[in-house]
Amino acid sequence: MRMQRVSAISNNSFVMALAPQFAGHRLGSISAPHTLEVYLDYVCPFSAKIYKRIREQVWPFVEQTYPNKVQFIFRQQIQPWHATSTLVHEAALAVEKLDESKFYPFSDILFAHQQEFFDEAVETKSRRELIAELAKLAESVGVPSDKFTELIANGTGEPKNHGNSISNDLKLAIKLGRQNGIHVSPTALFDGLQDNSVSSGWELDQWKEFFKSKL
Repeated sequence: MRMQRVSAISNNSFVMALAPQFAGHRLGSISAPHTLEVYLDYVCPFSAKIYKRIREQVWPFVEQTYPNKVQFIFRQQIQPWHATSTLVHEAALAVEKLDESKFYPFSDILFAHQQEFFDEAVETKSRRELIAELAKLAESVGVPSDKFTELIANGTGEPKNHGNSISNDLKLAIKLGRQNGIHVSPTALFDGLQDNSVSSGWELDQWKEFFKSKL
């Protein structure tokens, strides 16, 4: 029994598992022996900074230098003190549900347009208006706006507080962050352990040193 438990814990793909509906959150091979996870919020400026660096510089470097050695997992960190955090994360999950290959292209678009969803920018807008704006962004990456809207609309019938078709997936993302003691974004984990040395201000050379020390 002890040997079986050790084996399970040492199996990286088991520890850093993704629910099937979140398969689009992964970059790289599921069988890669090491995992970098970063908890990100679409309306956090620091998340945008580290995400852009990873997407444009760090991940291409990792793929070229350490092929099949590392997988990257985007962990969604919903931060309710930002007025639209819940909605934009619902939007990303809706896009993934419709086409998992569009999760990262849509995330790219969301971060590029994040200021349009900052607190001050949405103060006078309704949820319906914001959904319409997000639907246009979804359409720009090839996701049908009508199907997207259907998934995240809460409905207008008898008030039951049931949420929408994405609510259960959103709850899973929130539970994972809480379970792992994640409080802010961005927060990075390597092979399941939180690494507070990782900074959104890192340049590529600092990331290179990071991976050199880990691999």
